[in-house]
Amino acid sequence: MSAAPLPLALTMGEPAGIGGEITLKAWWAERAGAGPFFVIGDPDRLAAEARHLGLETPVRTIDAPADAPAVFADALPVLPLPWIRPVRPGRPDPANAEAVLGSIARAVEAARAGEATAVVTNPIHKKVLADAGFRHPGHTEYLGELTGTALPVMMLACPGLRVVPVTIHAPLREAIGQITADAIIAVARITHRALKVDFAIDAPRIAIAGLNPHAGEGGKLGGEEEEIIAPAVERLRAEGLTVTGPTPADSLFHARAREGYDAVLCMYHDQALIPLKTIDFDHGVDITLGLPIVRTSPDHGTAFEIAGRGVARADSLLAALRLARTMAENRRAASEPRAERPVLAGD
Repeated sequence: MSAAPLPLALTMGEPAGIGGEITLKAWWAERAGAGPFFVIGDPDRLAAEARHLGLETPVRTIDAPADAPAVFADALPVLPLPWIRPVRPGRPDPANAEAVLGSIARAVEAARAGEATAVVTNPIHKKVLADAGFRHPGHTEYLGELTGTALPVMMLACPGLRVVPVTIHAPLREAIGQITADAIIAVARITHRALKVDFAIDAPRIAIAGLNPHAGEGGKLGGEEEEIIAPAVERLRAEGLTVTGPTPADSLFHARAREGYDAVLCMYHDQALIPLKTIDFDHGVDITLGLPIVRTSPDHGTAFEIAGRGVARADSLLAALRLARTMAENRRAASEPRAERPVLAGD
């Protein structure tokens, strides 16, 4: 008799946002699906939200992640972590920051202990956490601290496009100063390995974007391409990586161009996220590369303006749950050379 599949660990995120609603909707979509998940959050709050939204989702408290598979077909399993203050939709309270961060830490603990196959995080609100003393710019950096990862790397993915910003949560003026050949090389190496191990791509192709208009136009519009990016590309090629660039960013994302690579390294946050969210806003997934665990997240925010109204879509969360399962299976298969490795849809 085969063992029950390990569940995914899903964090609650910012309680005043749409995390609860999309979690309840995701359970309805996934309860007869490929694998279970459990939520780390407040079961009473989730049950109340289900009643308020008319979703009729049964919520059941579990004692340990191992209890989730037996429960999942009939109820949403919740590993309890109560909120400190009552939750009002659209009205975040910094007093709940400790529980928000505790949910993430418990999910990581479960994945590292082999209690969960991967971590999926609901959206957090960075300013609310900062007001409570949180010192990290976002999930990516906090996950790096929790796992002891020196360089966690952000990837955003949707069917047909994967983008990786070299600099992440930094003002644009500061981000430009953070772009170095060493930074590009380090991020490219982590991306290359993730494409092979987590996405089952045997020979990854990485495109590297320029920073300036027209990729600097031979130095007329900026020197970063010739002084920083091109030397990094040459060093990566010397290591055997298949990389191209620096390529003007304005010509990297149309349909024909996307056929020529498996991921794009972009120089800063919006250069990466704008094309992905334009191409497929509803199904984008945020991934953290370089961690000892698999972590994905919906590629959207807390959406306070629609919280509690019942109109939030769970598409991105569902994509994150499904991608986490596939990545975890690919990672397991990569450690067993003779095993057949599943390939992500659209590759």
